[in-house]
Amino acid sequence: MKTKRLPEYLKKNLVLSGGVHDTKVMLRHKGLHTVCESARCPNLSECFGMSRATFLIMGDACTRACRFCSVDKGHPRALDPDEPRRIARSITELGIRHAVITSVTRDDLQDGGADHFYKTARAVKETSPGTTVELLTPDFQGNKDAIAHLLEAGFEIFNHNVETVPRLYKKIRPQAIYERSLDVLRFVKQQKHILIKSGLMVGLGETVPEIKTVLKDLKEAGCDIVTIGQYLMPTLKNIPVQAYLTHNVYEEYRRFGTGIGIRYVYAGPFVRSSYHAQEVMDGLTREPYLTRKM
Repeated sequence: MKTKRLPEYLKKNLVLSGGVHDTKVMLRHKGLHTVCESARCPNLSECFGMSRATFLIMGDACTRACRFCSVDKGHPRALDPDEPRRIARSITELGIRHAVITSVTRDDLQDGGADHFYKTARAVKETSPGTTVELLTPDFQGNKDAIAHLLEAGFEIFNHNVETVPRLYKKIRPQAIYERSLDVLRFVKQQKHILIKSGLMVGLGETVPEIKTVLKDLKEAGCDIVTIGQYLMPTLKNIPVQAYLTHNVYEEYRRFGTGIGIRYVYAGPFVRSSYHAQEVMDGLTREPYLTRKM
């Protein structure tokens, strides 16, 4: 049965601080996109208020049509060669210590945009050498030469989301392949000594055993970090929520994931792949993160 009423614990207050306004003004001035805005993230005001943003490169039109996502679909424009420089300058101006950079999927490009990711990561490292960089990438259609090139950019975290359980792929993300995503994560772990991260949405009709199987698969693929958060319909055109999970289920997933050897499992209703990414990075050098009641 489809759940329609949003539980009280999933109602987040919108805070329109001066920091939110300033971040939006800077992004528009530089002609930059964020997944925070394109995906209608419920954490936007919190993150923008702290001068944080997850940059969305290679335009704002995606070549795939995942049913959970509100990013525009269609024919993307040519790559902007100046975008890496503007991203790097913005990260410096915002004072971001841990930068998260993602993209639309660009299946129209021979390398899937891997070289553009490379150039962006290099620009950030050259402009802000003290900033750690996390790249949240598409699967590049499994192009290992393109991925190997990207890995030479010298960043700290490679992030690629499996998003959901394999049974739901045809329904939720029909142009993606679960095993291909695992293979990408596995390949990166074999090639470079960097942190590997992946993320899942829940509430789409998956079962607890299915999520635990995915966690085992991610551990086998070499994941150090896994994020798990509640799927929320960004628009009425997206696939409906099937269930709202309670806090104890997230805690069960966290305990199971860390119990099988995943270094850091961040699970909770408002968790997104790049939410509190800086704290997650910091937490890897401290005690394991305990799921907060948000």
